[in-house]
Amino acid sequence: MARHSKPHSDPESLRKQLVELLENFGEELKLEDLRIKVCSLVPAFHHLRDLGASLIPKSEAPNARDRIIAYLRKYPKKVIDGDELMVVSGIGEWARRVRELRVESGWRISSGVLFKEIAEDEPEVIENFKAELGVDPLKIKTDQYVLMNVSQDREAAHRWHMLNEIRKNKSSVRDKILEYLRHNVGMEIPGDELRYLAKDAKEWARRTRELRTEYGWPVKTKNSGRPDLAVGVYVLEDDRQAPQHDRAIPDPVRVAVLQRDQFKCTSCGWHRDLWNHDDPRKMLELHHLKQHKDRGENSVQNLITLCNVCHDDVHRESR
Repeated sequence: MARHSKPHSDPESLRKQLVELLENFGEELKLEDLRIKVCSLVPAFHHLRDLGASLIPKSEAPNARDRIIAYLRKYPKKVIDGDELMVVSGIGEWARRVRELRVESGWRISSGVLFKEIAEDEPEVIENFKAELGVDPLKIKTDQYVLMNVSQDREAAHRWHMLNEIRKNKSSVRDKILEYLRHNVGMEIPGDELRYLAKDAKEWARRTRELRTEYGWPVKTKNSGRPDLAVGVYVLEDDRQAPQHDRAIPDPVRVAVLQRDQFKCTSCGWHRDLWNHDDPRKMLELHHLKQHKDRGENSVQNLITLCNVCHDDVHRESR
């Protein structure tokens, strides 16, 4: 059975013991017997782990997982090497604890892998990442991590059980992602959860984008009409697909129209800051001034921003 690290209230005493062990190892190092050398180093390894685990007081972080998040919270939006987390955790399975913190406990800890996969399918987010982190996301290594938000998502534990149920399904990655988003309409979903849902399949970001651009589901990101969202977060704004002709509106055109109209309904003035559960207005949509059936173009000039209620009213009146 693997030995657990033992944090000490006095790291200095551990340091002295470690130094003594290493100094005494000088004699064993002269011996021919390899096993004697190895066994003589075991206590030093244990002391080194205990020392790393003692750097954060036990009163502040009683176990390895708590030590990892405590360390990350001291350096939000800073690129942290996995080796650093290995030291403060004091355990060999630190990477599993990081995943648990992300998926089960709702901490937005992004890895270099996640940054690269999002950037591959949504290259426009690279500049957002650079602005937010101060570094090129494509240069963040696979074993490096960033705590994107110091606030914990309290709903994550509930979603964790749902994630695992949907993850077992034999449906496609895209269908799993859609099912999960439809169970969480209006909720901000970190890309880490979608990646886990897809069993770490690299295609998850592409399939999520396809739900918006090809299938007409209002899955929004910071770069597709929801500037209030953090980079790498997805929201299904409503549980309905856009009409077939609206699905062909390119994201750059969609965003340009929203920006021109200041992210407000041009009819009633509703915007995201006014959102509440009791209001039927839930999202902003684009309306064709010259209807698509009359060969109206998907252009900035032919599109205006309406809330979902006003949009429905306009089409009801035109029937």
